[in-house]
Amino acid sequence: MASSADTGADAEASAANTISIVQRGNLKALETSLRKQWRLGQNIVLCWSADERGLLVIFVPHYFLGNYCARVGEGGGTDNETFVRELISGHRRKQRDELFAIAERLDVAPGFIKLNAPLAEDAPVMNAVEQLIKRYGLSYVSDRAVLLFDIAEFSLFTPFEQASQLNSLSYSFNSAYNKLLAKGIEVHFSRTTTGDGYYVWNRELGPAANRDLFVFMLLVIADNAVARAASRGNTVPMIRTAYHVGSHYELYQAEGINPTIHSYIVGDVTIELARMVTEALPDQILVGHYESCLPPDADHQVQMPGKVFSPVFIHHCNRALAAIRGVQFAGKVITDISCQLTGSSDPGERRAARRFLIVDKHGLAHHAYNLEVELRLQEATLALGLDESALPVPPRRESALADRQGKAEDTSENGTPDTADGELGRQGEELATLLKRRRRDSSMTEE
Repeated sequence: MASSADTGADAEASAANTISIVQRGNLKALETSLRKQWRLGQNIVLCWSADERGLLVIFVPHYFLGNYCARVGEGGGTDNETFVRELISGHRRKQRDELFAIAERLDVAPGFIKLNAPLAEDAPVMNAVEQLIKRYGLSYVSDRAVLLFDIAEFSLFTPFEQASQLNSLSYSFNSAYNKLLAKGIEVHFSRTTTGDGYYVWNRELGPAANRDLFVFMLLVIADNAVARAASRGNTVPMIRTAYHVGSHYELYQAEGINPTIHSYIVGDVTIELARMVTEALPDQILVGHYESCLPPDADHQVQMPGKVFSPVFIHHCNRALAAIRGVQFAGKVITDISCQLTGSSDPGERRAARRFLIVDKHGLAHHAYNLEVELRLQEATLALGLDESALPVPPRRESALADRQGKAEDTSENGTPDTADGELGRQGEELATLLKRRRRDSSMTEE
């Protein structure tokens, strides 16, 4: 079974076949020169510009950007960090005059890489140069969906069981990828391990890529649930999952004398995911509180201009799930699939999704929603995630339970026979004790 990384390599190989022998020689010479100036990660390349004899590039030491961003803003108070983020976002190719202006602002001298022939302006060649530049540099992405799959109680298993569980989760990624590909949805996913799980993201950018990654997440969770139901022992993991959209930096670490082929990400989005998963319960699916643009609908018309908050984005994703009807799990066909944030379909006045507050070990606040999924497989129904009964009780409801408990205790003290109300009082006391215990063990509460 081919993984997304395999298909990505195939796509790059196909693109390379369209590049002439002369341009392949240029790319080989370019990589040799970049590796030499990279110096095992001591320097990073920021941007480049085509020259009739080769390339102009700006190389700086790896610590340069941190020092530069710490300076007081220059150029009329322009924020240096904002300038750097814009510089390392998107395409790195600059016009010649623009590159020299960047070099002047950074107070560095551009470098020159001589090639045997001018670079062709063909898209495959330009894309190959961009990928090479990024491998030897640092990138910033302002708006990308990322998943975090965390294996519950991972440290309690034997090394063999840990390896089996990581392999099982990895297989679920490939299985979900193939199922979506059969439906015409290709998620070019990348992943990095956290030790007891994985960060996963779509290499493509944009609202549609973020939506596709959400659908990918649901199929991974479903595949994991089906595998766990059919497994014995501790070979298939019980997972906690979080989905969030935010910013991050992307880099390629040194591996031996070359940068790695696969990238790593770190930033606001990974921090939010880690904080959410820390407080999540086994089998729980959390969605972060974020703003994102909506992808086009079936008619390629955006439903709402500008950015929307995560509940609206998830509602849009729910409408797109019809595309995966017919996918098979364990020999059974998906006849329908739907998802909702807990509280979003409550009757009466409360129709807003329940938003939870997570206070991390540093005292910082993070917000998340609980996702419930229903998967109908012909005559069977599979519920994914946790329902409302497993979530923290809102303060007003907990107060009502405490009042009811107090009344039950008063009745008991007055010698009232052990009636249904007395039984309810004891249940309320047990529930209140459970809630207090959970509140001590978890920093997740409803706002």
